[in-house]
Amino acid sequence: MAKCLFDIIFSVIGLILISPILLVISILIKVEDKGPVFYRGIRVGRFGKLFKIYKFRTMVVDAEKLGGSSTSDEDTRITMIGSYIRKYKLDELPQLINVLKGEMSFVGPRPEVKMYVDMFTEEEKIILSVCPGITDWASLWNSDEGSILAGSSDPEKTYLEEIRPEKIRLQLKYVRERSFLIDLNIILQTMKIVISR
Repeated sequence: MAKCLFDIIFSVIGLILISPILLVISILIKVEDKGPVFYRGIRVGRFGKLFKIYKFRTMVVDAEKLGGSSTSDEDTRITMIGSYIRKYKLDELPQLINVLKGEMSFVGPRPEVKMYVDMFTEEEKIILSVCPGITDWASLWNSDEGSILAGSSDPEKTYLEEIRPEKIRLQLKYVRERSFLIDLNIILQTMKIVISR
């Protein structure tokens, strides 16, 4: 209950406080290529329910038709403005809307595309028992996935072999040990990483 109340109150406060930033980014995206401001990709939420995630669009229109879901910093589909807002994680800010709608939480396993969720073992399906989040232990461990995938001839394969196993291990750790105090700790550590950029 405390977590739910925290999510609602702080997503509203957050959206109000960052509204000028959201407006500026929206204008810059529109000016660059006239496409939609938001990317609304399908993700798997709690109990396997599908939802559309809100992110600022950082890639060309219809990018998903031009390549895989794993993206390196060198991906040619990334726009000029997109490259900047991805570097500072500004593309994630609209997910406060998902938090307000109850589809996501501030802290929880990052929501995945259905293709990766379909690979879950029976043990790993426990990840779907909690609300997905904007940040978690895995996000702190790997705060810049794009740079790890940069230089890979096959980003999708690199993600599956080098990133996904540890990501899942940390997500399972979160689900088994979660508490409100742990959530606050993760939020503080996330803020440190973002500010240090």
